[in-house]
Amino acid sequence: MTDTPAGARTGSTVHEPAREGRQLALAAVFEAEFGQRTATRILERRLAEGDVGERAAIHATRVVEAVVTYRDGIDATIETAAPQYPVVQLARIDRALLRCGVGELLHCATTPARVAISEWVELARTYSGEPTRRLMNGALGRVAQQAAESEGTERDEESAQGPEGVPIQ
Repeated sequence: MTDTPAGARTGSTVHEPAREGRQLALAAVFEAEFGQRTATRILERRLAEGDVGERAAIHATRVVEAVVTYRDGIDATIETAAPQYPVVQLARIDRALLRCGVGELLHCATTPARVAISEWVELARTYSGEPTRRLMNGALGRVAQQAAESEGTERDEESAQGPEGVPIQ
C-alpha cells in the first residue's frame, strides 16, 4: 500500500477488492496453465493461505468459475475477436489474461463492461506489456460490442412478443 495523507482519496479504494480478486483469479488461471492443478483448486489454496478480504475472494471465485465453466466458449470468443492470435499460440500469461478478461466480461453480470475492460487492460500492462495491453483492449472491446449487439437483438425479439412469448402481430 502507498502512504496517503489523512483524508486523501486515492480514487481506487472502492474498486480494490475487485482488483485484488482479479489478480487472484489471474494467478490461479495462469498457474493452472502448467497443468499441475485446476484453477479452482489453486484459488481455494490461495484463499486458505492468505489474508484475502471476502469481496476479493468472491470476485476471484466468480472469475475463475467463469473461466473453468466456459473455457471452450471463451477460447472460441477470443479466436473470433482476435483471429490473428490463435489461443494455443499465445504466451501462457497472455492466454490467462484474455480468458479471465473475457470470462468476467461475459459471465460476471455485476461488473460493467467498461470497468472490466479497463481493469484487464491495466493488468495486461502490468503483467505482460504494451503489445498485450493493446490486444486486450481490442479483443475485449470487440467482445463487449458483440455481446451488446446480441443482447440488443434478444431484447428486440423479446419486445416483439407478448407476455407468454407469443409473437405480436
